Amino acid sequence: MEYFFNFLNRRPGSPYCQGQQTVKNGSTHNKKQKFKCKQCGKQFVENSTKNKISQQTKNLIDKLLLEKFFLAGIARSVGVSPTWLQNYVNNKYAQTPPQVKVSEKAKGKLIIECDELWSFVRKKDNQQWVWLARDRKTREIVGVYMGDRSRNSAQKLWESLPPVDRQCAVCYTDFWVSSEKVIASKRHKPVGKESGKTSHIERFNNTLRQRVSRLVRRTLSFSKKLENHIGAIWYFIHHSNECRAW
Repeated sequence: MEYFFNFLNRRPGSPYCQGQQTVKNGSTHNKKQKFKCKQCGKQFVENSTKNKISQQTKNLIDKLLLEKFFLAGIARSVGVSPTWLQNYVNNKYAQTPPQVKVSEKAKGKLIIECDELWSFVRKKDNQQWVWLARDRKTREIVGVYMGDRSRNSAQKLWESLPPVDRQCAVCYTDFWVSSEKVIASKRHKPVGKESGKTSHIERFNNTLRQRVSRLVRRTLSFSKKLENHIGAIWYFIHHSNECRAW
């Protein structure tokens, strides 16, 4: 009889610290008993069937986010649930800093190329323009802003540039009037595509469309949240600059 009561009152050990001082602590949404360890303070379910995602799998997901894979395809390929993957991506994009990291440059003859990239969130009427500036020599992205196609957005792109570029660089752009109103005329060089003066930034725009699935023109992988749309672009830009840092 004593053995029977001990069996009913037994408490499973913590899977985190192996501690045996545990107490009942409510239940899950599907009525499974939850326990809490007095030593480490963590909650757990006995004989949980939930699989822990390995760091190796997370590293693979980080790489796939830099290629033209939509989230449902990544979830199927690596064997994780779409809900877990979406939460993982949300957190990763939220932690991605919205500022460029560029190598230090001395004052001198600097040339940057500027261009805008059309995109949308949820529906094509909700346009989101990606304003980019690229250093011709280092091939780094040195300025980024995402918004509309107004003069204010052109100003925000200009303000995002490092001080040395704002002071010294010659800026090649297309003939969009917003840029002409922001950049000083002595250092602003509007040119056509045929000149080849903006070929590097235009090529980077093509790379963005090919590598970030939510920027492909004809796709079902468009963004539904502006935060994730911006986060995905920043995530790729940081990766691109890090690859060119050497």
